[in-house]
Amino acid sequence: MTAHRALVRRTVLSVTAGAAALVLAACGSDSGSGGHDMGSMESDSSPTATASAKAGDHNDADVDFSQEMIQHHRQAVDMAELAADRASSQEIKDLATKVKGAQDPEIKTMSGWLTSWGEDVPEEMSADMAHDMSSAMPGMMSGTDMDKLEKASGAEFDTMFLTMMVEHHEGAVEMAGTEKADGKYGPATKLADDVVTAQTAEIKQMNEMLGKS
Repeated sequence: MTAHRALVRRTVLSVTAGAAALVLAACGSDSGSGGHDMGSMESDSSPTATASAKAGDHNDADVDFSQEMIQHHRQAVDMAELAADRASSQEIKDLATKVKGAQDPEIKTMSGWLTSWGEDVPEEMSADMAHDMSSAMPGMMSGTDMDKLEKASGAEFDTMFLTMMVEHHEGAVEMAGTEKADGKYGPATKLADDVVTAQTAEIKQMNEMLGKS
């Protein structure tokens, strides 16, 4: 594991310490049919993938990817929700709806994998946590960045959102590339491939909207 990935994993685990006992208690018995169940997880969230994950066919790269990408996706969803409410451009609103619609289910799927592996599912980030994550995870916005976005409106908001989301997506593509190279769990490497495909296309769309291409 590279020094950067070790730093990120330590950061992720530090913000999940408060939830560790609950998660481990829920996962204490892996042999039961309900060991992977979570109250917040849909009953139909990748049951086949979850069953396969229990076989242990995964490695540290898969765990790192899932923990990091959950936090990364959560911030993207927060940004998308802001855009759906604040953007002056209907095209941006439509893009925001697409981003949220794609990434919410992926958060649930990755949470299911982590639970079935007996690993921590990251808890929701505070502003301080977001600041820490922004220095350790590519493309993450700091709490200050998010505050600026929340206070912006009109055309200023549109430009700020697109600029931030391009950077955010570029970080996700980088993280997904690492998972594709180093991961072992098939569904995780497939999700990483989907992230690269979808978010690369959205980066191109957003750069066009910014007049950069």
